[in-house]
Amino acid sequence: MIKKYTLENGIRVVMEKIDYVKSASIGIWVNIGSNNETEETNGLSHFIEHMLFKGTKNRRANEIAEDMDNIGGQLNAFTSKECTCFYVKVLDENIEEAMDILSDMFFNSLFQQEEINKEISVVAEEIKMYEDSPEDAVYDKLTEIIFNNTSMAFNILGTKENLKTFTTQKVLNYMKEKYSPYNTVIAIAGSFNEESFINFVNKKFGHWQNSRIMHIDEEGEYVRKVVGINKDLEQLHICIGNKTIGRHDDSYYPLLVLNNILGGTMSSRIFQEVREKRGLVYSIYSFVTNYSNIGIFGIYAGMSYKDVENAIRTILREMTSIKSDNITLKEFNRAKQQIKGNYILGLESTSSRMSAIGRRELLYNEIQYPDEVIKKINNVKLKDVLNVADELFDIDKLSVTFTGNLNKHKNIEKIIYNVLGEEYESKNSKKQSV
Repeated sequence: MIKKYTLENGIRVVMEKIDYVKSASIGIWVNIGSNNETEETNGLSHFIEHMLFKGTKNRRANEIAEDMDNIGGQLNAFTSKECTCFYVKVLDENIEEAMDILSDMFFNSLFQQEEINKEISVVAEEIKMYEDSPEDAVYDKLTEIIFNNTSMAFNILGTKENLKTFTTQKVLNYMKEKYSPYNTVIAIAGSFNEESFINFVNKKFGHWQNSRIMHIDEEGEYVRKVVGINKDLEQLHICIGNKTIGRHDDSYYPLLVLNNILGGTMSSRIFQEVREKRGLVYSIYSFVTNYSNIGIFGIYAGMSYKDVENAIRTILREMTSIKSDNITLKEFNRAKQQIKGNYILGLESTSSRMSAIGRRELLYNEIQYPDEVIKKINNVKLKDVLNVADELFDIDKLSVTFTGNLNKHKNIEKIIYNVLGEEYESKNSKKQSV
């Protein structure tokens, strides 16, 4: 049973009691991410996430870690495009101690300039690490194209140039402007006493006051592009993608089924055809990244430069085949069963249960029970999947991002354009002949 309680100051608390475990996962979810930023503040949401671990009025940075270790707990945080989450997992006997540490970090962090300067260097190294990953590079470039000229296109980590401008006052101003009880959810899943937990949350968070924060989701005009990034790499890495729907759309679950069939598993179309049968790549998969009102569908692959044409051509043919109603009932049922299995297995962790109820309440202001999710997956019809494929697998709308040694292999972009053009013409000629 999932229960919801709202504090007088506007903080929502969602709770799922699980009697057969002896631990609890707790998260503070704030509806602030990189999509709330401007060009000048890009990266600040993620930076604040880091800074909350750097010392408070009551604890030095090392004491935060030591106090959590003393109760055998796990403390961490993450930032996404839509939210920031600070979370712990502890034994049920240590919930109050864990909440005391979390609330201390949340309200009493010092944000000293000396610590900010140190963390600027740390995050700069984190940015370099991602820049060195070709898989991340092509995904980030695809994201920029899909979310063209909106804050959703911003990199969560920000830029090295912006990092240098971060000060104590800038951090404090941003938190005052963006953090509010009305866009904050506290979620707990596991073993706990409901009344005691609510009372303790009231004690630690009930004093917080700030006005409602208004955020307008932007939607840019998506224009298909082919963009290359020059890096001295032994392989070419590509992302092929298109703009797609948000999590609240009726076609969300048909989209998940479609992704599973095309490239979401080792038994999927492109894994079997491109890697197993033809040996054109080592790594290949498709993915969907869905936000509240918008999303990305994409395919990633890493390959030899000489195999680029054959690999992309094969991928596009599999997409065209699915659009042409060539999905078997066996594929369709297997995809639904796999999605259900992954979902149910994930629910066996208190951390994932806490994340599910916290994120859902934060972004959609609703409680969704597992039975409802399973029902929605079961209700997906083959025609629903084909309708999504017809819209999404329009080759003329697919963007391609790629990275590799483009100085040495100057013809890669031409090859990609040619393959896209040839496949598009072939698709149209087939339509006309029917």
